[in-house]
Amino acid sequence: MSETKHNWTKEEILDIYNTPLMELLYKAATIHRKSHNPNVVQVSTLLSIKTGGCSEDCGYCPQAARYHTAVEGNDLMSVQQVKAQALRAKSTGSSRVCMGAAWRNVKDGEEFDQVLEMVRTINKLDMEVCCTLGMITENQAQRLAEAGLYAYNHNLDSSEEYYKEVISTRGYQDRLDTIDNVRKTNVTVCSGGIIGMGENIEDRAGMLVALSTLNPQPESTPINALVAVEGTPLEDQKPVSIWDMIRMVATTRIVMPETQVRLSAGRTQMTREGQAMCFFAGANSIFAGDKLLTTPNPDVNEDMKMFELLGLNPQKPFTKKVQPQTVEAPESQFEALGEKPKWTRPDHKIERNEVAKEKAKTLK
Repeated sequence: MSETKHNWTKEEILDIYNTPLMELLYKAATIHRKSHNPNVVQVSTLLSIKTGGCSEDCGYCPQAARYHTAVEGNDLMSVQQVKAQALRAKSTGSSRVCMGAAWRNVKDGEEFDQVLEMVRTINKLDMEVCCTLGMITENQAQRLAEAGLYAYNHNLDSSEEYYKEVISTRGYQDRLDTIDNVRKTNVTVCSGGIIGMGENIEDRAGMLVALSTLNPQPESTPINALVAVEGTPLEDQKPVSIWDMIRMVATTRIVMPETQVRLSAGRTQMTREGQAMCFFAGANSIFAGDKLLTTPNPDVNEDMKMFELLGLNPQKPFTKKVQPQTVEAPESQFEALGEKPKWTRPDHKIERNEVAKEKAKTLK
C-alpha cells in the first residue's frame, strides 16, 4: 500500500503536474501498482433519475432551468424503472449504479423516500449504489447509509477561487460541509471536478489540494473533461487536450494513491490510445452507457472491445469495501426531520451566466 499524504501544497502539486511527461507517467504508474491492480477497471453506470429544472446556475450544466438547452426534463423515475435499468447495467458488466437527481439539495418527503427505496432495491441486486443529489444534511446521509448506499458523489468542480467564476448560487464551503456530513456515516465519498472550463493549471492544482488534504481522502475522484453544451455559459469552450487529461489523471494518482480515479465525462472526444494512456497513468474507473446524465458517452460494447484490446477486466462489486447492509424503512433508526438548512447563496453575479440566462429568455 502507498503512504497517503494529507498536507500537499499547491506548489508541490504544480511541480508534479509540470513534470516531463514520460517521467510523470512512470511515477504515476509505479504508485498506481502499489495500491491497485493495473489490469482491473471499475465499470459504473450513471443514471439520471430526475432530469432538468435545476435552480442552480452552474455554467457547465445543461440541466439548469435558467439556460435554454436541448435537454428534456423528466420527473423522478419510479423504483421499478430504476431496477430495470440497474439489471440492464449489471448484464453489461457494471458493478455500480450512480443515480443523479437535478436537485440543489435533498428535501425530506415523498421523493426522497422514493430514492431511499431505489437504494435498497439496487443494493439487493448486489451492486454498489452511489447517489448524487446535491447538498445533504447529516440526518439525510444517515438515512441513505441505512438504505444501503455505498457512495455519495459531491464534486468540488474546481478550485475554491475559480469556483466563483462558474457558479454563483451555492458556496464552496457547502460542498465541503456535505462531504463532512457523509463522512459521519459509513458511506464512501466520491468527489472530483471538471477541467477545461477556462481555469488555469493553478486552479487544477488548487482543486487537488482541496481533495487531497481531506482526511480521509475521497475513495473515488472523477476527473471530467468539460463537454461544452449549446445554450450553457461555457458553450464556446474548446475541448481540453488529451495531454491535459493524462497529466491531470497522473497527478491525481500521485497525490491520492489509494483513491479510485474515475475517467468520466469527455471520453467521446478521446481515442482508445488516449484512454489507454489515462489507464496507464492511474485511472481505474469509467462510466459506461450511451449517456452521462445528459451528455454523450461511448457505447458499452465499444468499451468492452477496448477492455479486451488492452487486457483489462471489469472490477467486481464490493472489492474495496464490504457490501452495506440494507435496513428496511420500518426498522430505520433515523426519521425525516423536515430540516430546512440554510445552504449558502453567494451574492455575486457571473457575467457569462447572466448573458446565457437572458439569451434563454428570448428563446423560450
